[in-house]
Amino acid sequence: MTQKDLQDRRFYKAKQEAKFAKDLTPETPQTLSKSYKLAFQDSEFLLREELRPVRFQLELLKPEMLLDEAAVASTLVIYGSARIPAPDAVDALFANATDDRERTIAERMKEKSQYYEEARKLAQLASSSHIKDEDGKRHFVVCSGGGPSIMEAANRGARDVGADTIGLNIVLPHEQAPNEYVTPDLSFRFHYFALRKMHFLLRARAVAVFPGGFGTFDEFFELLTLVQTGKIEPMPILLFGKQFWERVVNFEELMLEGVISPKDLDLFQMVETAEQAWAEIVAFYDLEECD
Repeated sequence: MTQKDLQDRRFYKAKQEAKFAKDLTPETPQTLSKSYKLAFQDSEFLLREELRPVRFQLELLKPEMLLDEAAVASTLVIYGSARIPAPDAVDALFANATDDRERTIAERMKEKSQYYEEARKLAQLASSSHIKDEDGKRHFVVCSGGGPSIMEAANRGARDVGADTIGLNIVLPHEQAPNEYVTPDLSFRFHYFALRKMHFLLRARAVAVFPGGFGTFDEFFELLTLVQTGKIEPMPILLFGKQFWERVVNFEELMLEGVISPKDLDLFQMVETAEQAWAEIVAFYDLEECD
């Protein structure tokens, strides 16, 4: 036998077998039955309750494999609200306000609108660093939830400087499409929140948390819990907007109540600007030596 013969596959690839099944199968009562479909092509079968563990595995594997193939070694994850408007869209909130509560909301949204630009700037800074390891894999690739507002700003900042950027969308009862700035081949869609949150952190080397609601709090506090309990190594966790965070969460009182320790207050840093946040990341990893 030749060397070529030894290296050749003896079985057809699944893709080839699927083509055979499509092109060569005659139509009979037996072949038209659902039971005759190849299991991996039978979506009705894959969506059965009993197949949930398989779907978990597929949702873990697909992004992992594609990010590996795209040479993404690490990410800068940017969390934040899907509701904060860009500065040029704030006036519409005031125009539509009909009572004092809505005017208060509009005023506070105006305060937070600056963070759209800060998220965009931070993504520009990270994406312009062009940090690669010796294998050519890329670091601090910007990753967001792929939606509007702060997430859009993050992906937009990376696009501004011609860099790839990741979006991790989730299927929701209402429409949630990827924003236009996500790199198409790095745009992922999840069914399971748990798997989406896992992919946020598998490659994360820094996380910026902008003002947000339930989803942002969920992601932020899970990250704090993982670092606090030693499940993952510490990393820069940067909270944008000291006034917002101190108004909505009293971290000092949590510590004084005894439910967290004083050292837990050091798990994150408050920042106001993209430059401050990037400086924290640079200092944490001593990135000056990577130039």
